[in-house]
Amino acid sequence: MLEVGEANFQSDVIERSLQAPVVVELYSPRSQGSNALGAVLAQLSTEYAGKFLLARIDVDANPQVAQAFGVQAVPVVIAILRGQPVPLFQGVLGEPEVRQYLDQLLTVAVANGITGRAEPVGPAAEAAEEEAAPNPRYEQAENAVAAGDLDGAIAAYEELLKETPNDAEAKSGLARVQLVKRTQNVPADVRTRAADDPTDVEAQLLVADVDLMGGHVDDAFARLISTVQATSGDERNAVRLHLLELFEVVGADDERVVKARRRLMAALF
Repeated sequence: MLEVGEANFQSDVIERSLQAPVVVELYSPRSQGSNALGAVLAQLSTEYAGKFLLARIDVDANPQVAQAFGVQAVPVVIAILRGQPVPLFQGVLGEPEVRQYLDQLLTVAVANGITGRAEPVGPAAEAAEEEAAPNPRYEQAENAVAAGDLDGAIAAYEELLKETPNDAEAKSGLARVQLVKRTQNVPADVRTRAADDPTDVEAQLLVADVDLMGGHVDDAFARLISTVQATSGDERNAVRLHLLELFEVVGADDERVVKARRRLMAALF
């Protein structure tokens, strides 16, 4: 975690965001909600092991930064990707909800070629680096993602799943990379095709992928559940399997996934 002010915002946030996502919490030490959210973000920052850099800005001490982001009340959390702000959420959220926003952010970051890792900063950098060291089991896949080698990352994750089929992190990583690959070259007319023909499975699957990449999780799930209802046989099964893969991207414990699973069961039976 890095405390940031007006003096070092350019060097420690903007420039670092060219390599890895920077999550910025704008807070006030006078706000109990800020303290609670800060603890959640700090915990997740350690758990995510450098997949993003956590920066905190005291709006009382840095009013110009708060004004630049249009902050009316704290806490507010934004992300910076390649120097551009991406709004995340406002107010105090629990760990599961914050995790959802972070997972969506990382998916968007990978899709935009931002695959580096945040280096530890500050006097505790050495200890933090040791504590947050990435699991070597996933090193080959993560290195492939960082190099932009999506096929290599897919192959590495698939190899891990051959060894340990129930590896949740490998399943999620594979689903995430496959999603990014599928959405690299989206036909311009795909939404029109999907709107014109609810049984055009290829178009429905691709629009759902694009929606998920854009953070429209409920829309993606609803589209595929409707497509399950509109199809049959092998096509219906293909849609079902695709939806299960998107569940892996979002996370099995996500409340939106839990609700969508129930709706999928109702649609199937």
